Amino acid sequence: MLVVLAVSVIGFYSGNATAVIYENTNLYYNGNEDSGEVGLTFNVYENTENVMKILDILDEYEAKATFFIGGSWADDNVDCVREIFNRGHELGSHGYFHKDHAKMSFEANLEEIRPSVKLLEMICGKKVELFAPPSGAFSENTLSACAELQMKVIMWSRDTIDWRDKDENLILKRATENLKAGEFILMHPKDVTVKTLPKILNYIRENDLKAVNISQMLGE
Repeated sequence: MLVVLAVSVIGFYSGNATAVIYENTNLYYNGNEDSGEVGLTFNVYENTENVMKILDILDEYEAKATFFIGGSWADDNVDCVREIFNRGHELGSHGYFHKDHAKMSFEANLEEIRPSVKLLEMICGKKVELFAPPSGAFSENTLSACAELQMKVIMWSRDTIDWRDKDENLILKRATENLKAGEFILMHPKDVTVKTLPKILNYIRENDLKAVNISQMLGE
């Protein structure tokens, strides 16, 4: 049995994915380890031009990803959000104003997440079921709010920390060293990410892995 600790919540290996269960809310750090797949995630609140470059690179490698979109960015970049969706990628919520969800009440979590979800659904006409908390900060209130909204909370098994570090080799190492099927790789639309992404995708391809969206990795 594989045990994952998150705040005060205890996780278990379900056979398909590692999940942490709290009051009917699923908290995922990775997906099916037998799938031959990895999940690329991009948290987006800025750099629209880089988002478009990332989409072109993903197309070149026939890779799919999940983009967790900040509502305040989406409101100003409707065409880009729609382009992400139209190119076959998955949309998730990253909140509306990039707040610290760990410090927020149940009601405040709802008020921050729900408008972002409604906006993304309005733009693309598809139900949004995934939430990635900004900075990975969440509490029992966050998990309960997502349960109320019937959403899964998505974390990561690998953080490239590309928002801080600009070393391509370091980003590549964090994303790929001993990479296994089922892992979630967290990135952002930074200049260094645009430069490093082809190398990451080459590694994935050369190691007989496939980059898919998170929901596919969770068997949905």
